[in-house]
Amino acid sequence: MRPIREADWALFLQLHTDPNVISLCFDEPEIEVIRDKFEARLVTWSPTSNAWLCLVIIDKITDNVMGITGFIVEDNTAHVGYLLLPEFHGKQYGTESLLALLDWAESIDTITHYKAVVTEGNVSSERVLVKCGFQLQSVIPEAYEIGGKLYADHIYTRDAKVT
Repeated sequence: MRPIREADWALFLQLHTDPNVISLCFDEPEIEVIRDKFEARLVTWSPTSNAWLCLVIIDKITDNVMGITGFIVEDNTAHVGYLLLPEFHGKQYGTESLLALLDWAESIDTITHYKAVVTEGNVSSERVLVKCGFQLQSVIPEAYEIGGKLYADHIYTRDAKVT
């Protein structure tokens, strides 16, 4: 994985517009919203920056980009997220990249917890979180709308390792 950079705009755009990626995450945003989100991810990250750490997931063998992962720290909790291109779904790349991210994040003393929000029905993302040590903390009914339908938010949490 490596930090996102300006040259990754096409990847970021695809991840935010491909129906096979976003169907259980969010409605397709306007291009300006995606661009603003992308620009915000280019900000240099530090544990106190109030910015997202956004990393591009890259296949070690082929050098192909597969998606993005990262987190933002708020009140000592790292809110994690990830999006993978459809051709990499179901191949354990989400789990592998999230485990690597969490392993690296354990060196940040200010992080005490991790949190992820998954839309109801996104079973694959829930499996990734469980494999990475997250537990379902709560369910908020009808919390999010996608395509005119209300879905529950599934809130997953994990404590940072105590050393």
